[in-house]
Amino acid sequence: MGWNWRNGYQEVANTRPLFLTIYATVIIGVIFSSFYVFSAIYSNSLVDSSISWLSSPPSAISSHNVDSHPTEPALNFSRSATVGLTTGPQSVLMPPIWQVPSQTKKMPPLKAFQLTKELVQQRVKDNIIIVTFGNHAFMDFILTWVKHLTDLGLSNLLIGAMDTKLLEALYWKGIPVFDMGSHMSTVDVGWGSPTFHKMGRQKVFMIDSFLPYGFELLMCDTDMVWLKNPLPYFARFPEADVLTSSDQVVPTVVDDRLDNWQQVTGAYNIGIFHWRPTDSAKKLAKAWKEMLIADDKIWDQNGFNDLLHKQLGPPVDEESGLVYAFDGNLKLGILPASIFCSGHTYFVQAMYQQFRLEPYAVHTTFQYAGTEGKRHRLREAMVFYDPPEYYDSPGGFLSFKPSIPKSLLLDGQHTVESHFSLVNYQMKQIRTALAIASLLNRTLVMPPLWCRLDRLWFAHPGVLEGSVTRQPFICPLDHVFEVNVMLKELPEEEFGPQIDIKEYSFFENPSVPRQVKDSWLDVKLCQEGSQDCRASNGTSPQGVLRFPKRSNEETFKAVFSSFKDVKVIQFSLMQDAFLGFSDKTREQKFRNRVKRYVGIWCCVTDHTPGHIYYDMYWDEKPGWKPKAPQTPADDHPPL
Repeated sequence: MGWNWRNGYQEVANTRPLFLTIYATVIIGVIFSSFYVFSAIYSNSLVDSSISWLSSPPSAISSHNVDSHPTEPALNFSRSATVGLTTGPQSVLMPPIWQVPSQTKKMPPLKAFQLTKELVQQRVKDNIIIVTFGNHAFMDFILTWVKHLTDLGLSNLLIGAMDTKLLEALYWKGIPVFDMGSHMSTVDVGWGSPTFHKMGRQKVFMIDSFLPYGFELLMCDTDMVWLKNPLPYFARFPEADVLTSSDQVVPTVVDDRLDNWQQVTGAYNIGIFHWRPTDSAKKLAKAWKEMLIADDKIWDQNGFNDLLHKQLGPPVDEESGLVYAFDGNLKLGILPASIFCSGHTYFVQAMYQQFRLEPYAVHTTFQYAGTEGKRHRLREAMVFYDPPEYYDSPGGFLSFKPSIPKSLLLDGQHTVESHFSLVNYQMKQIRTALAIASLLNRTLVMPPLWCRLDRLWFAHPGVLEGSVTRQPFICPLDHVFEVNVMLKELPEEEFGPQIDIKEYSFFENPSVPRQVKDSWLDVKLCQEGSQDCRASNGTSPQGVLRFPKRSNEETFKAVFSSFKDVKVIQFSLMQDAFLGFSDKTREQKFRNRVKRYVGIWCCVTDHTPGHIYYDMYWDEKPGWKPKAPQTPADDHPPL
């Protein structure tokens, strides 16, 4: 190697200056290429060795290594040349996402995470940056968001941290993050709250800060996930200044074209939208920001819609689906709701399935149980990433095969009465299963829940006219149950022991470990006195336990105490499985708990209020009928 190097150098020395330049360039290129290949191999080996579940933080996070700072204005954005996490232009040597920083080093000072063009440049690819933001309460949503993108091969992303706690946590997981300087609360502030609206406004200020950098910006909320790389889709519309998602629930197209802007009646939704750094887009962002600064009562999404509808039309051309909006110069495209899905077009209508399309994204809108409901919906769809312990409950799991008569599911008209008959039949089985799960200290895997009617915030005829909602359909759990209450830790002295639940798709999830799936007991309910039907822990050669119907608390404890090490106990039926608690105090606490588990159906027409309360103990009230409260005094959950 040394001989070749010396001879090559001598040959260069003896040639003309032009060839000297060429040789020098080639040699430097070889050296740099060798260094890059070595670095890439070494860096990949570090990634492979350091990643556990979504990359675990170091055992001792230096939570106090970030510089302390006083309360600052809403955003700490700067377009100055402040050095970011690394220096220089976009670099191929940036550490891969999920590569955990060395535990021997201190975390950089807070000013290193200031939003600058140089910091963004480090993550940009093909002039595009993908951004979301949030506080520490949404850490698991953010990790899920990042994991989906990196699984799709996308690394040109950045997370805006609204609090230092999130910034530190993301840094130690190897996720590119910048400081928004907003010093928000680290807890879940709740949809619609003043703090929620304040958080939403940060998005507008960010867009106004990003666009002057000259990069295309895909801005997203954290309560959505990417299922397919959307960048090739956006590239199909190079003339668009803004491409936005919407709350449209009635399809305007049945393929992957942009939605027909003339037929879109749903609001433009700012949870997913793509901006190009054009003069028109910058003008819109500035006007949007100034509107919100001038009036703190305007909701950011309403302001966005108002601005775009100042002028809507004419179409840009006959083919693209783009339309002139805002000031008559901005070119707007509305992303098809069938594949850039809302919580309704994905979870209720399954529009993409009916049109045989591949969805790009799902946003957890149109739901009823807060953050817990959003998380549960994504879990039902098996697109949420949980830590390994989520999939292996220490006490094991309980499940059952729901039994629904065809007449309840399919026969007759889809009415309020037939809907409640179907749901109530399932609710009674779930109530029994919750009691057994409580008794055996097991986590209940909820069954799929069938509904005949949709749930909305306003009066409707059962399903939205023009939508493609099928009847009946598997409805999200939050259509009937208060998922946030089910997952909340209620005081045990009043409500008895906590009953954990899992989503109906739990056992289909590939993240469930083999030791859970392989540890299984099937329980077949039988009529006591029939052949081989007795209260014992003896199983058949196939591992099936025949267990008498209407068994009491003592029988359950005596028989199933022998199966504490079995991970999954699945009942073939749940009707009449359990006679009830012997301890009446515990029975009352259980009733106090599960009464709060059910919500409302909404809404009947020509009546105020139009909602109808579900009743967990409907079967104990002779002549029970689904009726809206007749007076304000009646408008409360069932006693």
